Formats: sequence, C-alpha cells, structure tokens
Amino acid sequence: MNYRSGRHFLQIPGPTNVPERVLRAIDSATIDHRGPDFARLAIEVLDGLRVVFRTRQPVIVFPASGTGAWEAALVNCLSPGDEVLMCETGHFATGWYKLARRIGLQPDLIPGDWRHGADPDAIAARLHEDKAHRIKAVCVVHNETSTGTTSRIAEIRTAINRATHPALFMVDTISSLASIDYRHDDWGVDVTVAGSQKGLMLPPGLSFNAVSEKALRASKNAALPRSYWDWQDMLAVNKHGFFPYTPATNLLYGLREAIAMLLDEGLDQVFARHARLAEATRRAVLAWGLQLLCLNPKEYSNSLTAVLMPEGYDADTYRRVVLDNFDMSLGNGLSKLAGRVFRIGHLGDFNELMLAGTLSGVEMGLGLAGVPYRKGGVQTALDYLTETALVQDTAKTKFSAA
Repeated sequence: MNYRSGRHFLQIPGPTNVPERVLRAIDSATIDHRGPDFARLAIEVLDGLRVVFRTRQPVIVFPASGTGAWEAALVNCLSPGDEVLMCETGHFATGWYKLARRIGLQPDLIPGDWRHGADPDAIAARLHEDKAHRIKAVCVVHNETSTGTTSRIAEIRTAINRATHPALFMVDTISSLASIDYRHDDWGVDVTVAGSQKGLMLPPGLSFNAVSEKALRASKNAALPRSYWDWQDMLAVNKHGFFPYTPATNLLYGLREAIAMLLDEGLDQVFARHARLAEATRRAVLAWGLQLLCLNPKEYSNSLTAVLMPEGYDADTYRRVVLDNFDMSLGNGLSKLAGRVFRIGHLGDFNELMLAGTLSGVEMGLGLAGVPYRKGGVQTALDYLTETALVQDTAKTKFSAA
C-alpha cells in the first residue's frame, strides 16, 4: 500500500506537530542576516523569548539541538575538574551527566529509580556535606522526557538556599518549556536549557540558554574551552539584533510566529490546556488497568505520559502494531526502559479531538496486539474532557462543568 489516507499521528513527546502558521512562516524567503530587516526580526524574537522563559535576563539562541544547549550551559560557567551535582531521573538526565564527564567536569550523580523526580532533600543533604563548596553547579532536568516525571524546581531552589550553598542552578526545560509552568527568575535558576522542537512547536534545530546575572559573572572566569558556544560573543552582537555567525534565519521566522501563538493564547491558558489533556490521558491509562511509570502524583508530567507494559509484553511490538494499523507513532522506551514502556506525547499544538484520536489508537492497538487491558479508557477520558469543557465568554476562558 503506497498511500494512506488521513494524516500521520505524531504522538511522540517531540518533535511535536508543527502548526500550519509556523510552517508558513518558515516558508518565507531567506533574507540578509546582516541587514536591518533581520535585526528587527531577531530583536522581536529575543524579547519574546524572555516572556516565555519568564525572565528579564538574556536568552541566547544557538543553531543546535538541546544537547548543544546542555554543553553551552556547562562550558560557559565551569572550569576543568569542577564538581557538578546531578540527579539520575531518567535517560536524558543521565545523558547530561555523561556529557559533563566527557568535557572534563567531575559530576556527582544522585541515583534514582527513573520513577521519581529529583529529590530536593537529597540535594540539600549533598550540599550541606560540601563545606568547602567544591560543587559549582546543581543540574536538574525539569521534565524527564523518558519517564514522564517532572521535578519540583521551586522546591529544589529552596533546598539550595536552605543549604546556603553558592552553587549555580541549571535546569533542562527541553520538554517542559511552553507546556508546563516554568519561571526562570522567580525560581532563581541561573541557566535554563531548552530546545525548539517540543512546546515551542518548531522543527528541531534551535536551542536556548536563559542566563542569570550570576551565571554571566561566572562565565567571565570559566576556563573550559569554548568557541561556538561562547555567550559573550553572542551577547555582544545580539543587542543589535545580530549573531556572530550565520543564524538559522527561517527557523527564527517560525519562532516569531510560535511565540505570537503562545502569547495570543496566554501562557497560563497554555499550561492549563496541557494539564487538562494530560489528566485525561492518565485517567484513560488507569481505566485500561495499566500502570503509569511515574509514581508520585505531584510529579506527573503534563507533556507526556509513560505507560508500563504488563509483564511479558513488549512495548516495541505493541508500538509497531499501532503504527502499522493506525499510522500513529508513540514514543519508545529509552535505555533501561527499552521494551518496557511506551510514551504518549500530548504537548505543543494539541487539543481535545487530537487527544481523542490518539487515545482511540492506543486502545485499539492494545486489542490488536493482544495486550491485556480493560475497555473504556477512551470513554473515561472523554467523560473528563466533557465535564471540564472550556467555556468561552466575553471576559475570560474558564473551566466549568458541562
């Protein structure tokens, strides 16, 4: 069969579906990246990003994946041999730890079971033990994309303060920015890492560092080698609307449109929409008699839901059945979760009817793959969505019983 009618359901936790408005913006003619039209575009984008990150401080844009932003955060603030405190919350937290080791840092990894977020008390305890202040940074993944678990960033900031420790606080928001409430300034974060391909509704290719004044001061004395990732080179020309090298011009067109869409909807409403769709998904999973990978309800992710397969059933075999029969891609299990979980992405440009289609494909796939489950998960989600239907009035958008 060479043609399949309808559209492909891309329900991995990123890259996410790119809205038509963003695609059309990217489709604009490329312009001179040293000219005045580009400068106006860049300044508009950089100003808009500060609103999305909820910061008054600079946001730096690199043509790179989120992995590049990980490296940029570390090399701009740290020196060879510096100790860094990190938390094993999943595949991506472990990846950041491995990167830190490769570039000459000494990361200390607090072990975890991949079913909980970073533990503020464990972080505080390690910092209390560090009387000599050898630990120069605490690095945490806000939303662990591999597990569907969200760490409590505000509580971790409080834990760092409680330990009266001067370590920098770095947070990965690659799968939470513009999907889950996040506050760079209010939560005292020094470097926020992000990428373009999830809540920002863009294709992969842009990464971000939001930086505090403390982080900028640290960058003046940091001794890890850096060239492409150097903040100072970027900031020197960003203030005029330019970049020290050729930027990803057309992705910046798309980013301007994505920021406009987020601000038109309102960030608080964006977060409420994600929370509501995530809760409907979790209710469907539990109604099917399956288990959520995340164990703490306070740490449930509103970007994605990771679902444990019943013992003896392979998640990748199930995902193949769903793809072959319904043209829908679900996220796979990563590292030690390979074959054990599948992940449902519900972030970005996403609404109730898209979720209803997604959950219908999941439920039909369970039946076709012979996975033991209880029927009714889709109906449970639909009932919840109906009961919490968004009602538009002239003054505001609110939740009300239908």
